[in-house]
Amino acid sequence: MSENSTQKKRTTINPIVILLGILLFATSLTYLVSSGSYDRDGKLVKPGTYQVLDKEISPSTLFRTEQKGQLAHPVSLPQTLVSIPKGLAKSSGLIFMVLIIGGMFGIVKATGAIDIGLEQVLSKVKGNVYILVAGLTTIFSAGSTFLGLASEYLLIIPVMVAMAKRMGLSAIIGLAIVTVGVKVGYIASVTNPIPLTIAQPLVGLPIFSGASTRFVFYLIFLTIGIGFLIYMVRREGYRHGDPIELSGAILSHRQKIMLAILTIGIGVIVYASSKWQWKHEELSAFYIGLSILLAACSGLGASQAADAFVSGMKKILLATFLIGVATAVSVVLQEGMILDTIVYHLTSIVSGSGAGIAAVGMFVSQFLLDFLIPSTSGQAAVSMPILGPIGQLTGVSGQTTVLAFLYGNALTNMITPTSGTLLAYLATAEVSWIAWAKFIFPLFIIFGIVSIILLNVSVAIGF
Repeated sequence: MSENSTQKKRTTINPIVILLGILLFATSLTYLVSSGSYDRDGKLVKPGTYQVLDKEISPSTLFRTEQKGQLAHPVSLPQTLVSIPKGLAKSSGLIFMVLIIGGMFGIVKATGAIDIGLEQVLSKVKGNVYILVAGLTTIFSAGSTFLGLASEYLLIIPVMVAMAKRMGLSAIIGLAIVTVGVKVGYIASVTNPIPLTIAQPLVGLPIFSGASTRFVFYLIFLTIGIGFLIYMVRREGYRHGDPIELSGAILSHRQKIMLAILTIGIGVIVYASSKWQWKHEELSAFYIGLSILLAACSGLGASQAADAFVSGMKKILLATFLIGVATAVSVVLQEGMILDTIVYHLTSIVSGSGAGIAAVGMFVSQFLLDFLIPSTSGQAAVSMPILGPIGQLTGVSGQTTVLAFLYGNALTNMITPTSGTLLAYLATAEVSWIAWAKFIFPLFIIFGIVSIILLNVSVAIGF
């Protein structure tokens, strides 16, 4: 028993070690890959303007603390260490928002409102977990594919985790209900404004055009996603008809008020994010106000509510640090000036192929590129001006070029440890990246195969 326990400890790798390894790998690339750059119009890359830059490489550069002159240079070890606080600063808006959400749910959890509220939901569906999983996944995916919701769902994840535990399932099922829904929504992006308002105009398409075809593809991915979740629920031992023990507890007036505040708060966030374009700072301020209001209604004393808030933050403190380390990877690639070089070589692979092969090549290049640029809008601004002309030369339509971008972007963000949003999800759910990667990898592969098939279907039907 002790031997098995020791073996398990040896095979469990802390996610900080994984991210530091990726960071060192990114640093080594700045020595191995030539530096280069595209001319830009604002954030947009100008196709055909890539040029290799002179780079100074010597043993002294490994320990240099600052750049000398205007030459491109590899990133030194001291600069790699500095990239971590730079990454923390760059992603500070997301980090603080996640911490505040954790503290807010610490207050709600201390009152027992969530546990009793979930019992009421389970009694409404008569304990049928399958209906609950399918319905909730559809709702979350619809918010993502039509409105572009993603970080807004951070508020929902602790509730879904609590619901899964209440049904005798693991926390990762609750996380997956939200995350799979979001990724299904983004991979189809029927009218998702975040990628489409950037990607489609860059290839000469009206914004939101082709929505009907993407909606059909959305239904395919949604069906597969729900099927996967139901399979995983069954694998954890749940069978329809299995009794779920309910305590019979009734929500107090205070608890009802708190849940009503949470529900209204979610509605405000959805509206404000799309209507007023709220970003991390505005959302964090709203969460702080919501926390104060919930504390006032909770019946907890001021000190007790503050303790609950701090306790909620502590649970996700380590995970939020990972967001900063993940962002440091992109800082290193940018400072080493090799990101444009990687983009250039990835897109060069696509050119000169037939339409079907080119579409799949675009998908693969986006898939790999997203590991380096997890931001959906940022990747669109960098890659679409290059892929658009390549698509024209190889006979791939603008709509299919956009699809290749959407598929590669959403798939990678489903699993990559450099995605700040994914790490934020994992932090609020208190699920490790390794556990998530093992759980989601089969669906990741399935979605990849389906993406390749649908890209070839798109080429065949002239979409």
